Amino acid sequence: ALAAPCRATVYDFHDPEQNTFGEDQRIQTVYEDTLYDLARHYSLGSEELIRVNPGIDPWLPGTGRTVLVPGRHILPDGPREGIVINIAEHRLYYYPKPERHQPQQVITYPVSIGKMDWRTPLGETRVIAKQQNPWWTPTESVRAEHAKDGDILPARVPPGPDNPLGDHALRLAAGKGTYLIHGTNNPIAVGLAVTHGCIRMYPEDINALFAQVAVGTRVWIVNEPVKVAWVEGELLLEAHPPVDAEGQSYEPDVDKFSELLREAVGESTVAIHWDYAREVLARADGVLATVGLEAEAPDAPPVPAAAADGQ
Repeated sequence: ALAAPCRATVYDFHDPEQNTFGEDQRIQTVYEDTLYDLARHYSLGSEELIRVNPGIDPWLPGTGRTVLVPGRHILPDGPREGIVINIAEHRLYYYPKPERHQPQQVITYPVSIGKMDWRTPLGETRVIAKQQNPWWTPTESVRAEHAKDGDILPARVPPGPDNPLGDHALRLAAGKGTYLIHGTNNPIAVGLAVTHGCIRMYPEDINALFAQVAVGTRVWIVNEPVKVAWVEGELLLEAHPPVDAEGQSYEPDVDKFSELLREAVGESTVAIHWDYAREVLARADGVLATVGLEAEAPDAPPVPAAAADGQ
C-alpha cells in the first residue's frame, strides 16, 4: 500500500548558503501502481509526477515501467522562516525555528492552489487560528457554482467524509476575509489548481504541519516559476509552468522565461548554454538542470547539453 510518504520531507541545512536539497530517482513500477498513488507515496503532487513521465498512463502504467521521481529542489527566494508557498510549483516550505546549536531545517509538501476566478492571494500573511475537525461554510458564490451542476450544498457542512476541508485547517488573514491551508477528502487532486482559492494538502501532510505550526506564524505566498542556484560553480535551473492571476497554469513564454533567468543570474559572470536553457524553460517540468558554468576566464567552455540534465 502506498498511502503514506516513503521518506521524510525534512531536510537539514548545515550551511546557511545552501539552497538545494533532495535528489531525483528512478523507480520500477509494479502491477498495482498508479502514478497518483506513487505521487502521494513520494510526497509529490499528481501533476508533478505525470508531467515528467510523458507517455505513461497515469492509471495503468503497467509492470516494469521506469518512472522518474523528481525530488531535488531549489529553495524559493525570500526569508527562511515560517511558511513559504510557491504557487508556481504547487509546493509549501515550512521552516521551523532552529533549536539551539541545531541546523536550519525545511519541511516541504505538495499543495493544490486556487483555480479559475478563485484567486490564491499573493503576499505576506500569518496564521490566525488552528481548527481541528472544521466545519465548512461555503460562500454564496461557491454554492451557486455547485448549484449550476445540480449539486445543492447546505449552508454548513459538518466534519466527516463529505467535508472538503479534511480534519485540520490553518486559518490565514487575507485582507478583509480569511483563507485556509487545509486537508482534503480528495487526495488525488493535490498538486492541481482545483480549490476555491485555498491551499489543499494531503491528509497526512496537513496533520503533521498542523501539529508544528503555532498561531502567529508568518506565511509568504509567492509566484516564482523560475529558480536558480549556484552549486560548486554550476548554474542550476528549475522551471515550472507559470501561473496566471486566476491561479491557472499555462505554457511558458520562453522569451519571458529567459528574461527571468537573466534577472535571477544578475551580475554573476556565467557561461550559459542558452539553447539548452531555453529547452529546459520550455519544458518547465520542475527537474533541475545544469545550464551554465561560472566563467572565471573569457574562454570558459560551454555546458554540454547531454551532461546537463542529470539523467
